[in-house]
Amino acid sequence: MNDVLPAIERWRARGDAIAVATVVRTLGSAPRGVGAKMAVSSSGAMAGSVSGGCIEGAVFEACQQAIATGESRLLHFGVADDEAWDVGLACGGTIDVFVEPLR
Repeated sequence: MNDVLPAIERWRARGDAIAVATVVRTLGSAPRGVGAKMAVSSSGAMAGSVSGGCIEGAVFEACQQAIATGESRLLHFGVADDEAWDVGLACGGTIDVFVEPLR
């Protein structure tokens, strides 16, 4: 969380709404471990990482939705070993990310 706190403080100071995504479970290959965080502001800024890039776009969109609706949600991503190379991963795995608006 320490890597995203300075950004959250800046965004709050200028009045932006914020959502935070947190890795809550991994199985198999995962570039970031449980507890990794990414924060997103309503103006489109981003800090931190939950995946090193491979799911960041989908998580960013989910954060924007959480900001707009005020609702949290659990995202599940999975890639089979035989499909992993096609999407740029060394091996398959699953990752669950909890997205919540900050209130």
